[in-house]
Amino acid sequence: MEVIFLGTGTSQGVPMIAQPEGKGCDLNNPKNWRTRTSVHVEMGGHHIQVDAAPEFRMQCIQHGVEQIDTFILTHGHADHILGMDDLRRFCDLNGGEALPVYSNEEGLQRIRQIYPYAILDKPRVRGYPAFQLHAMPQTLHLPGGTVESVLLPHGPLEVLGLVFTEEATGKQFTYYTDCKRVGEKARAIAEGSDVVVLDGLRPKPHGSHMTIDEATQTAQEMGAPLSFLTHMTFMVDHEETEASLPENVHLAYDGLRVSW
Repeated sequence: MEVIFLGTGTSQGVPMIAQPEGKGCDLNNPKNWRTRTSVHVEMGGHHIQVDAAPEFRMQCIQHGVEQIDTFILTHGHADHILGMDDLRRFCDLNGGEALPVYSNEEGLQRIRQIYPYAILDKPRVRGYPAFQLHAMPQTLHLPGGTVESVLLPHGPLEVLGLVFTEEATGKQFTYYTDCKRVGEKARAIAEGSDVVVLDGLRPKPHGSHMTIDEATQTAQEMGAPLSFLTHMTFMVDHEETEASLPENVHLAYDGLRVSW
């Protein structure tokens, strides 16, 4: 199993502009230059893309994403959905067939609103996108393994949390972005994960995201051998924050690859 962190940032806060807090990240460190959050998962030879940020096309070029077999949208917020038109290239590579797209009802409705021209069995013409929409089941069976889903609280929304289990090896990966907390059910299905990724927005409290401290505590309680925080604002300096974290908890960064 391999995970590529295509983006680990958020739309909240622009580091180049003076901020009232008087503090931001060190822009001389490339790990502080974050595009918006998504991951690419290769599981038993099957390639799953989770979310498509506005920078999705450039993320794929920069980080060498050449195949997508299945797409999962965690929720319909702009920073996770607005790159979906650039899935068009992967429809071409899929023999001109529609790409299977999974989400919850909120996510599917947002796709219908933004991309009505792409809800087709085949692209309208070569080079256009086509999405075959499916409601995300509790357990999605794919050629490389399974993806279990659970709903996580994110302000007024519920977003999809995902647990990937590779069939051939039993390796397990949990991806819980954009959430305020991880409840008992979400912790139960993630039990035994080798790698866990959690939403850690910033040091200050937020109504729909975990803080760095909240995410770190949750990671420690979940007990995975290795955990990463993602979806950080400009207020999170990579080097400074990384130095304060427990040994088995780290900040993700754009382009990070984790294989196990």
